Amino acid sequence: MQEPSTPRLETSASGGAQAAQVLGQWTAAQFARPGLLDKLRAALARFDAGAAWDLRGAEQLDHVGAQLLWDHWGRRRPQRLEVLPAQSAVLERVEQFSSELPRRPPLGWRGRYLALGEGVLSAAMQLREFVRLTGQLAINTLRLARAPQEGPWRDFSGHLYHIGATALPITALVGFLIGVVLAYLTAKQLRQFGADAYIVNILGVALIRELGPMLAAILVAGRSGSSITAQIGVMRVTDELDAMSVMGISHSFRLVLPRAMALAIAMPLVSVWTTLCALAGGMLAADISLGITPTYFLRALPEAVQVGSLILATSKSVVFGLLIALIGCHYGLQVEPNTQSLGRGTTASVVTAITVVILVDALFAIAFQDVGF
Repeated sequence: MQEPSTPRLETSASGGAQAAQVLGQWTAAQFARPGLLDKLRAALARFDAGAAWDLRGAEQLDHVGAQLLWDHWGRRRPQRLEVLPAQSAVLERVEQFSSELPRRPPLGWRGRYLALGEGVLSAAMQLREFVRLTGQLAINTLRLARAPQEGPWRDFSGHLYHIGATALPITALVGFLIGVVLAYLTAKQLRQFGADAYIVNILGVALIRELGPMLAAILVAGRSGSSITAQIGVMRVTDELDAMSVMGISHSFRLVLPRAMALAIAMPLVSVWTTLCALAGGMLAADISLGITPTYFLRALPEAVQVGSLILATSKSVVFGLLIALIGCHYGLQVEPNTQSLGRGTTASVVTAITVVILVDALFAIAFQDVGF
C-alpha cells in the first residue's frame, strides 16, 4: 500500500471530462526513492500532454517535480490546467529558467570574415604576450647575474627536483620500449639485405640525434608543462598573484625565472637519460633478433654517432626546456579567476608545448642537416 505522501497520478473527472490528477509530494526527496522516478515516467506516459491536468491535490510541489511535469508537457502549459497560487509560482519559475535557448543564426560571409579576424587578432595578442614574457626573462637573467644572492634559488632547486628527478621513471620506461620497438622493426628490414651490422648506425643516429630529445621533451611537456600552468593558474584563482603585485614582487622573477632555469638544466639531463634507456632497449632487441652482442654494439656506437650529433641533441634539449617553461608560464599567467579558464589554459598549454617541440625539432633537423654526419 502506498503512503499518502508518495507521488502518483490518478484519473479524475473535471468539468465532465477525464483529467490527470497529481497527488502526493512531488519533491526531490521523494524522487530519490529507488525505482519511483521510473514508475512516475511510465504513469505520465499514459496521459497526453494536451489532456486536462489538476495539481490542486498535490501535497507539495518543488522545482524538481515541476520540472518533471514541465518536460512531459513539452515545455508549455496545457490549455486545461488547475493549480493553486503557490504551485503556479513554482511553474512560472521553471518556465522562466527552462525555456529553450534561441538558436544562433548561421554565419554569413561577413560573420565568417569577422570570426577569422578575431582569431588572428587573438593569436597575435598571444604571440605578443609570449614575446614580452621572453624579453622579461632575459632582463631577469641579467638581474640575477648582477645580484645572484637575490635569486630564487630555493624555488629553483625544488623545481629542478620535481621536473627532473621525478620524471626519470616514466622517461626510462618509454625510452626503453621505443628502443625495443625501433630495433625490432629495423632488424626485420636489415635482415633481408644482410646488413645486420648497420642497426647500430640506425639506432645510434635516430635515438641520440632525434627520438631521445624529442621523446623526453614531449613527456616533460605533458607532465611538467601542465603542472606549471596549473600551479600559476591556481595562484590566479586564489588571488595570490594579485597579492604578489600588491607587495611589489615580480611575477616573472619569482615564478617564470626559476622554472625556466630548472627546465633548461633538467631537460638535457632527462634527454640523455631517455636516450641511454632507449639505446639499452635497442641493444637488447638487437642481441635477441640479430645476434648483435652488446660488446659489438658499444664498440661500434662511437664510430656511428659523431660528436656533432651529441652537441646538437643537447642544444635542442636546452631550447625545448626553455620553450616548455615559457609556454607553461604564459598560459598560467593568462588564466582568469575561475576553474573553467584554468582547465582551458592547462589543455592549451600542453597542446601548444607539444606542437612547438615538434616544429622546433623539424627546424633543427633542416637547419643542421649536415652537422654530425
